[in-house]
Amino acid sequence: MSLERVNPPGLSPATGFSHAVVATGGRLVMLAGQTALDGAGKVVGDTLPAQFETALTNLLAALHAAGGTPDRLARVTVYAVDVADYRAHAPELGRIWRRLAGRDYPAMAVIGTVRLWDEEALVELDGIAVLD
Repeated sequence: MSLERVNPPGLSPATGFSHAVVATGGRLVMLAGQTALDGAGKVVGDTLPAQFETALTNLLAALHAAGGTPDRLARVTVYAVDVADYRAHAPELGRIWRRLAGRDYPAMAVIGTVRLWDEEALVELDGIAVLD
């Protein structure tokens, strides 16, 4: 099983994501949307970076439970209630990503949304991973 990250030279530089990820072999793991819910089901964190860290931690915990590691992520979608706030915090969010998930970036998209299931949630992440 392999994942090949593809970043064609004719596209804008891929910073913090890959333009395409080619997966061969293996099995797919679909990761449900994760927000900053703690073990008791309460949203924790008052800022986007704090919630992003918890949501990513939750996503990676689900991936780990399925037998995967962060480098197996092929696709992640980020849903943000305030895209301008997300952009403003992008360098910090990148540092959080690298600390928790490393530098093997999946194909990614950030989608603006009016609100998430939990009204206090500022960000949600879902993904697809390919395991051996």
